[in-house]
Amino acid sequence: MPNNKVISIRLSTGWLAVVSLLGLVSVFFFCEYLIYYPVILRCAWPKLSAVRGGEVADGRSTGSTLRAMVLSDTHLLGAVGGHWFDKLRREWQMERGFQTALWLLRPEIVFILGDIFDEGKWSTPTNWEDDVRRFHRMFRHSTDTELVVLVGNHDIGFHYEMDWSKLQRFEKVFNSTSTRILTKKGINFLLVNSVALHGDGCPICQSVEKELVKLSRDLSCSLQHYPLYRVSDASCTGEDAAPPEERHLLFREKYDVLSKEASQKLLQWFKPRLILSGHTHSGCEVLHDNSYPEISVPSFNWRNRNNPSFILGSHSLSKCFLPEESTVIAVYSSAGALLLLAVMAHCLCFKSVGPLLPCLSLCALIGKHKYL
Repeated sequence: MPNNKVISIRLSTGWLAVVSLLGLVSVFFFCEYLIYYPVILRCAWPKLSAVRGGEVADGRSTGSTLRAMVLSDTHLLGAVGGHWFDKLRREWQMERGFQTALWLLRPEIVFILGDIFDEGKWSTPTNWEDDVRRFHRMFRHSTDTELVVLVGNHDIGFHYEMDWSKLQRFEKVFNSTSTRILTKKGINFLLVNSVALHGDGCPICQSVEKELVKLSRDLSCSLQHYPLYRVSDASCTGEDAAPPEERHLLFREKYDVLSKEASQKLLQWFKPRLILSGHTHSGCEVLHDNSYPEISVPSFNWRNRNNPSFILGSHSLSKCFLPEESTVIAVYSSAGALLLLAVMAHCLCFKSVGPLLPCLSLCALIGKHKYL
């Protein structure tokens, strides 16, 4: 029969294994699920300046204030350039971030400002259907929330790559058009396919411009994928702005931003109170012609930045950040280090009787000596 010391070692090893397993499960559950709740709970809709009678300062009822959530550049990886683990990891992160935000914040409408997919510009029909299926699973929503999706250059290709078949494939799936006005609770949103605003007379460009001329009138908000023309991100600041070493890089017209000509046309035709755009993957606030504010919405994908964020809009705007990936990595690393220290401590405590318990002690997992 084993002596008391051997029994004690076996019990200690068993308890260490159980506690380690529970600890790993808890850390995994926190990092992959729970962490989104305390982070997003710090977000809030812009506060209403309420007065008597349940009205805000401009006379509208507080109940008539629209709650809109805006995000951009989800870049679901495709079959060509997307590694299966990278796809699994990034899509799970976006799904948990989006579903947690829906549950906690209850937006009435959600806008995604293009580049839904990373490889829509060249994906085959089979791959396209798979990408669309995954998107609908990740960004599922109740009937109380309307989802509005805009097209980006990665969805149908850059200007020189896009064609009618890619555009119509996208529009059919997301029930969208290249230009339209969406009105919600008295707010007019101009939705624009900015990939087609190159002014070079291409058939799609001509069609889009013709529709824009018809819709030309004052609007509350313009939403598009490409930002209006600006030289660089040099004036951008904030947590989600481009890194300092990238802010002075010059933007290319019709590639990084719209051309000067297209930008001026949009401003002159619509005189929007606000422009929301994506594409750059970083946040920025710009005032065009000293009159028209534009906000660039960062990428929602951790693959593109450490701290994804989205916009909450009602009568004004606020920004909401998701958990930083560096925080998640730090939690996993700390948990791994603690587990390693616990196993090493266990080995040191019972090293003298290790030879009596071949393959029982967890020391065998990290020890350099073989028991004889």
